[in-house]
Amino acid sequence: MVIKAVLKYKWQALGSVFLILLYVTASLLQPRFLQSVLAAVAENNQPAILQMGGWLLGVAMLGLLAGACNTVLAAYIAQSVSADLREQLFRKIQSFSYANIEEFNAGNLVVRMTNDVSQVQNLLMMTFQVLLRMPLLFIGGIVFAVTTLPQLWWIVLLMIILISLAMMTIMGIMMPRFGRFQKLVDRINAIAKENLRGVRVVKSFVQEKNQADKFEEVSDDLLHLNLFIGRGFSILEPTFILVSYLSIYAAYMAVYNMIGSNPEAVSKLASFGTYLMQIMFSIIMVGFMGSNASRAMVSIQRMNEVLTTEPAMTFEEKPDQELSPTIRFNHVTFTYPKDDKPTLKDISFEIAAGQMVGVVGATGAGKSTLAQLIPRLFDPQEGSIEIGGVDIKTVSRGTLRQTVSIVLQKAILFTGTIASNIRQGKHDAEEREIERAAGIAQAMEFIHRMPDKYQSSVEERGNNFSGGQKQRMSIARGLVSNPKILILDDSTSALDAKSEKLVQEALNKELKETTTIIIAQKISSVVKADTILVLDEGRLIGQGTHKELVATNPVYREIFETQKGKED
Repeated sequence: MVIKAVLKYKWQALGSVFLILLYVTASLLQPRFLQSVLAAVAENNQPAILQMGGWLLGVAMLGLLAGACNTVLAAYIAQSVSADLREQLFRKIQSFSYANIEEFNAGNLVVRMTNDVSQVQNLLMMTFQVLLRMPLLFIGGIVFAVTTLPQLWWIVLLMIILISLAMMTIMGIMMPRFGRFQKLVDRINAIAKENLRGVRVVKSFVQEKNQADKFEEVSDDLLHLNLFIGRGFSILEPTFILVSYLSIYAAYMAVYNMIGSNPEAVSKLASFGTYLMQIMFSIIMVGFMGSNASRAMVSIQRMNEVLTTEPAMTFEEKPDQELSPTIRFNHVTFTYPKDDKPTLKDISFEIAAGQMVGVVGATGAGKSTLAQLIPRLFDPQEGSIEIGGVDIKTVSRGTLRQTVSIVLQKAILFTGTIASNIRQGKHDAEEREIERAAGIAQAMEFIHRMPDKYQSSVEERGNNFSGGQKQRMSIARGLVSNPKILILDDSTSALDAKSEKLVQEALNKELKETTTIIIAQKISSVVKADTILVLDEGRLIGQGTHKELVATNPVYREIFETQKGKED
């Protein structure tokens, strides 16, 4: 996944590798030129000092320039790949069904698109800026150190062994914690998101302390885990530095003992020490990269889970077609993911074109679930649903979306304008279509009172509008495409009686040819429907007009008498 994303920027990647080669070459040559300068100083050779000094400065400037350009390219690759991954994840999530979203959890998906992508971005930045340098510096440092003072090869080997043992011991303890770190980040994000979304409930019931305690518990776990990892790194770095300086000290003592037989070793000692530091630095950086890579690998795995997950439902790739607005349920049974008991059980009924149908029942009877099966937000486990005599599993997405429009119980608005929110029902809707939909939904009366009318801004989640205003805009969004089948899932619950009556009258007048399904808690919302479906514990237990059901259906009659009996 990540490699494929990087290959899109192969020329930048190749340029970065070339610059790394220049940088490493310059870094390895500098100690050699320094050795030559020191030898010339010992011989008091002024021309050689100037010549070798000039080469030393030139190589250093080349390394500096190559390092700077490499950083720019590494940043470009890391930022570009992370942007591509975020877009890829977002597009994949858009293809998911409700079942997929519920399986992952919305907060978890947000973390995968932000925090996990950032982990990969950091890994790519360090890979092209640091990681590719380290093996070259490590190997080059060993070769140049041994060729500089061959008698001290054992110091190089001993330092590598000691640093590697310290690295493996400490990193072996810390690495298992990185997977738990991501889970705690998910958890803390979910708690914060729930608290902010339900802030009114929290404050209404004075639950601030309980929410704070819950957040503090997870936050403390995350703190302790971060402190544990930090303590590991705090031990690691001084250990590396101690080993490297002990190695340099051993080198000085060894050279001191060989001055008599090899006086040139003194001028080579500075170069040898520099190569030891380069070897040590390369091992340290690989270790730090290992910890970042461990976190990034967990993030890559989490992103890959999203990208490789197949949508719970797919649509046929075929041309759009015209469907008659008739609906038929054939022995439909549906169970939500991770639930044991079915929400709908063996549901069968037919709705003729142009009918207004009400669906009533107690809370939890399966009314909203039934509504969501018609536009294929979920697929039933058993049975089939037909529109215009065609199984909805065999039609294209465009056909279904053009035919069926659903207004959900919870009015959800997006940041933008009133017009942009209504156009979500039809992206190319003209102004007259928007006004017609707003008129039917009885939204025009408050929209026209606003200074900018349809261009008035909508804040996040529509917080600058009342519940009734949001519901009317949601109804307008469902109407703007002039659908053949309109489903209102208790979408007038926040309206006052007068506004609800006006909406129903407008629907009856303007949508005579539209098949309308009204999911309602209130009997008054469906008394004039052509037929009413009565659900109870997921089963269809009654079907008929209001008068027929009052006379023959005990459950419907009980609901009716509870709501209207005393007044009647």
